[in-house]
Amino acid sequence: MVKETIICIKEQLSTVTNIDDPRFAVWKEDERKGVQTAVISCIRRLEKEKKEKERLYQMMEYERNVQASGARFIAGIDEAGRGPLAGPVVAAACILPEGFLPSGLNDSKKMSESARDHLYELIMNHCQTGVGIISAEEIDEINIYEAAKKAMVEAVKALPEPPDHLLVDAMVIPGEVDQTSIIKGDAKSASIAAASIVAKVTRDRLMKEYALKYPGYGFNKNMGYGTSEHLHGLKKYGITPQHRKTFAPVKEMLNT
Repeated sequence: MVKETIICIKEQLSTVTNIDDPRFAVWKEDERKGVQTAVISCIRRLEKEKKEKERLYQMMEYERNVQASGARFIAGIDEAGRGPLAGPVVAAACILPEGFLPSGLNDSKKMSESARDHLYELIMNHCQTGVGIISAEEIDEINIYEAAKKAMVEAVKALPEPPDHLLVDAMVIPGEVDQTSIIKGDAKSASIAAASIVAKVTRDRLMKEYALKYPGYGFNKNMGYGTSEHLHGLKKYGITPQHRKTFAPVKEMLNT
């Protein structure tokens, strides 16, 4: 009997989706090193995929509990940009469709920029989303906590369809819709994780636009946070309209 080529076996292994696939019994008996290496690689891939599915299933626990109480349209809410010295605070609301649970979905802060961008496109193409943006000027007027809350409310209002339950990251927002506040919700709820990605990517892209308008502060890299490059730019070029004048050290510069 002529053995299958290693290339042929590798092609088959790349399509295997179950660790219990009966073909493994044959491949494990193949003494060729290339086959054994490919088999081990496939098993590792399947184990990794299994762990990811389990993690994503766990991230839907809040959604399942709320659905069990009768809710149909559950929106995750999160914001980005509470801490920077410059730029707006941005909030997003996301309603995930049935069965939408892409691999890698997680707290946006735990992801690379390329991974966030990839998931952002998936979310925007498949989910109902809404965004709220509160400017640096208004942040100074009403304070960052109230601004973040207002951005979240605006994000909910911007949804194409009104939700009947909100899952909110670590806040309670005004409104009549039932809501659940979840500490570190962007790592515990798939809906909030999706919202965190939309909020962060939206804000990061705005900051990159501001970097072109206000060069010298590194907004395209620090996103408005108080890095040494940003602080150097403040001292050299002064305060821009995107700076939050109630935040130190911007506030101290105004008082000198």
